[in-house]
Amino acid sequence: MDITDVKIFPVEEDKLRAYVTITLDHCFVVRDLKVISGAAGLFVAMPAKKRKDGSYKDIAHPLNAQTRERFEKAVLAEYERMLASPRGRDAGERVEAYADPD
Repeated sequence: MDITDVKIFPVEEDKLRAYVTITLDHCFVVRDLKVISGAAGLFVAMPAKKRKDGSYKDIAHPLNAQTRERFEKAVLAEYERMLASPRGRDAGERVEAYADPD
C-alpha cells in the first residue's frame, strides 16, 4: 500500500495545525486526519467522531505501529515541505506518490 497523495489544509486553532487528506494506491481517500502540536512535538491524529459521552472514537486508523509510522512520516514530511515552500501556508498544497521506500 502506497500513500499516493497528501493534501495539507493549514489552520491555526489552538494546537491544531492542519487538516489532512490522504489517498492510498490512487483509489481510497481518508479525510480529516489532523496535524496537532503536542507536548512532544507534532503528531498526526486519525479521523474521529465525538460520542454522546464526550469521548472520541477513531473512524479509521492503522492496525499496527509500522503503518501508523508510515502515515505520520508522509503527512509530517509534506506539512514541513509546505511550511518551507515559497507559497507557505497556502491551503491545498499536496505531494503526489509518496511511496514507502521498503
